[in-house]
Amino acid sequence: MPQDSKVKICGLRQPEHVELAGRLGAAYVGFVFFPKSPRNVSVAEARELAWAAPVGLAKVALVVNADDATLDAINDSVAIDMWQMHGSESPERVAEIKARYGLPVMKAVGIATADDVPQIDAYAGVADQLLIDAKAPKGADLPGGNGLSFDWQLVKRKYWALPWMLAGGLTPENVGRAQNLTGARQVDVSSGVESAPGVKDPALMEAFINAALA
Repeated sequence: MPQDSKVKICGLRQPEHVELAGRLGAAYVGFVFFPKSPRNVSVAEARELAWAAPVGLAKVALVVNADDATLDAINDSVAIDMWQMHGSESPERVAEIKARYGLPVMKAVGIATADDVPQIDAYAGVADQLLIDAKAPKGADLPGGNGLSFDWQLVKRKYWALPWMLAGGLTPENVGRAQNLTGARQVDVSSGVESAPGVKDPALMEAFINAALA
């Protein structure tokens, strides 16, 4: 698998899991601000989660088509290091949020077929990072975190002019294969390290991080 791999554990809701992620070697943790998600946290909860993060662990705020008032509330109270735009935000909106807050933005792009791949380039010029995720099924409540993967061949050895992260259906069992096939140097997991929706399993977190960094 690629050298210098980085892992993001997303959808954390317990301070002890944030601390554990950092101790095990994760580079990022993600806090979900989306009411429909079983991983949703309030601003007050996220503030506590951010306090639990060891120095050097990047704290990512995941939002879905959030308005400025929502972003302001998060930014004013939670010590985040990066935004993750996981909705249908346009490249213009990504640029606007970067300018407004002075924080890097990771834009999620959902992939199901080869027709979805070109849209990645639309964000490559404005986002700081890309999250290449499985496209949510039609009618799904969640834009991500559905435990679905996509055909990794679609992004096999793709190289964009900015860092990118592979997501979607990754587990301790398949993450190594996904890294080897795609060349992804960063991977993101949420449901793949849970014992139930929104409930992280420390043993699965450890297994995933160990497998991804092996």
